[in-house]
Amino acid sequence: MTGLGDKVLARLTSVLHCPDSTYPAMVTVGDVAKRLLLGPALRTEREHGQLLPKWLALPVFCSDPISSVAYATEQILLIVGLGGAAYLELATPVAIAVAVLLAVVVLSYRQTCHAYPNGGGAFVVSNDNFGEKPALIAASALLVDYVMTVAVSVVAGVLAITSRFPDLQPYAVEIAAGAVLVLALVNLRGLKESGRSFAIPTYIFIALVFLLLITAAVDGIVGEGVPLASGATEELIVREPTGGYLTVLLALRAFASGCTALTGVEAISNGVPSFRPPKSANAATTLAIMGALAITMFTGITALALTMQARAYPDGFPSVISQLGAGIWGPDSLLFLIFQLATAGILILAANTAFNGFPMLASILARHRYLPRQLSHRGDRLVYSNGVLLLAGIAAALIIGFDANIDRLIQLYIVGVFTSFTLSQAGMVRRWQRLLTDTPARAQRQRIRRSQAINATGAVVTALVLCIVVYYKFAGGAYLAITAMAALFAVMKAIQVHYRRTETALAVAEDAELVKPAHNHAIVLVSQVNQPTMFALGYAELIRPDRLTALSVAIDTSEIRRLQAEWDHHRIDVPLTVIESPYREITRPVLDYLHRLHHRYPHDAVTLIIPEYVVRHWWEHVLHNQSALRLKTRLHFEPGVVVTSVPYQLQPHGTPPPASTLNASPRKQGSASRAVGRHRTRSDGSADR
Repeated sequence: MTGLGDKVLARLTSVLHCPDSTYPAMVTVGDVAKRLLLGPALRTEREHGQLLPKWLALPVFCSDPISSVAYATEQILLIVGLGGAAYLELATPVAIAVAVLLAVVVLSYRQTCHAYPNGGGAFVVSNDNFGEKPALIAASALLVDYVMTVAVSVVAGVLAITSRFPDLQPYAVEIAAGAVLVLALVNLRGLKESGRSFAIPTYIFIALVFLLLITAAVDGIVGEGVPLASGATEELIVREPTGGYLTVLLALRAFASGCTALTGVEAISNGVPSFRPPKSANAATTLAIMGALAITMFTGITALALTMQARAYPDGFPSVISQLGAGIWGPDSLLFLIFQLATAGILILAANTAFNGFPMLASILARHRYLPRQLSHRGDRLVYSNGVLLLAGIAAALIIGFDANIDRLIQLYIVGVFTSFTLSQAGMVRRWQRLLTDTPARAQRQRIRRSQAINATGAVVTALVLCIVVYYKFAGGAYLAITAMAALFAVMKAIQVHYRRTETALAVAEDAELVKPAHNHAIVLVSQVNQPTMFALGYAELIRPDRLTALSVAIDTSEIRRLQAEWDHHRIDVPLTVIESPYREITRPVLDYLHRLHHRYPHDAVTLIIPEYVVRHWWEHVLHNQSALRLKTRLHFEPGVVVTSVPYQLQPHGTPPPASTLNASPRKQGSASRAVGRHRTRSDGSADR
């Protein structure tokens, strides 16, 4: 049966092109399951094949700003509706201001793509032009924003689903957490795989939005007119006092909420290396296409919502965009159902922008030693898998902690993104200023000044928006995002300090020589006389230590007597030391013994050899205790102690052990370098002398 299982694993491995297929016996069930979920591992030289064309890069990097049109209009209407029906007119200038700001930011980031083709976005721009601290502020802001993008986008998508199927509302948290898990799995399959998986839903949503706008325009021109939305018959109640000054404040607050349409714009500047050559040009073109689509869709939906007198509700049910679809196509039509599913899909897939931006930015920060180095390593599918898993875990925890409530999560949103916008654009202004001083040609200086003016406009406007957002959203929850940014800043600084100290401690001096202990004490930890013990004793003899002893911990008196009898029976000429353990522990008595030995011989090395037998199946590990693992973990912190594991692979039942194992018993000791006396039941470090 075992042979059949190995054959099945080998066949699956061959089919999946696993790198271990040359050694089918080494492939585990976990390896096969991983390959089935994620696909075959990719060699490093195939990285070029994972680069994205523009049509795939659009759904990968731009799903967030494209999806924002589904709720940016709703956020504007929700705020202006607080003042009453008369104040709905404010939605038009607010939407125009948001669209203009989106155009400015897109133009600004197009220049960033050309100026910094290696990616990194706001962090690299700020680090190059302002230094470490502003760069870390930008990085922490972006990382927080990416986490919030996943949480808000997924919850908004689930809200769209529950708007159509209200019976699913009690399971919103579970659905949202499951969606995050699915997104993580798809992204772990690779950049190109995720692009292909998400391209169709993204393009379907874009097509349906334009179809909605075209249908409404045709109805308005040649039909009976655009129908009213389902919530248009409800009267708005004045919730706040009105007046000139308060009108301005209401407009600014609506503008701050509507700026959610700009989230995700920076993702392309972070991911320029993921594009096909010419990388910068393709990234800038994709950014321009995204900007044109987002602005057109956002302004069209806003105009249609005002025409149909759609209402925004605090609980988001029904959403504004669902009111538009139901009004144009009918609430029971197949097209409306598809539109709702496409809206939910694009909202959930908007998180994919973060799943590509977060791991890439984290890898850059890890290479600069601001985050753990594991985040800079690519997985076997050529993606930064550790970053993907970290983002999924934090976002899922946030969704569960906030009970998948979009109104509570949205308050934490866009603070981080506008912080990075401001620093990035200000950094580009400074970069252009440096280039101006080094560029004598007049035509080139004029081009640089135009670029500088674009970035300066972006810096000023995004800084103004940041102030507005912080002012209006701070008490509502933005303080949590700001606190998270500050904490992340401190953590990254602490990580960098740790890496610098570690590098200094590990550095080798110019005149350094090899560090050689005076002597080597080899101690073989034994519990009974068996093949692993004999193999470990033979290995200990092979390394020729200055002193060799066997060590056993006395937990059961009868077991110790049996051990000593077998020691005599097999004539093992290695001193056996037994230490008492009145509290039935193993780790602490061994540590005490090693402490006394180190205190007596401070200039000597101690090699603790631990025999271990390796079971053949993963499920068999749970049937054996893990005392050796706990002991090894603890001994890593002991100075002067070298821990060596000697694994002994168990053979199938009825198979004789290898000849090398049968002959591995230690040689008889007669030299003066060995301690005299075979059994020593002592508890001090002199037992082996």
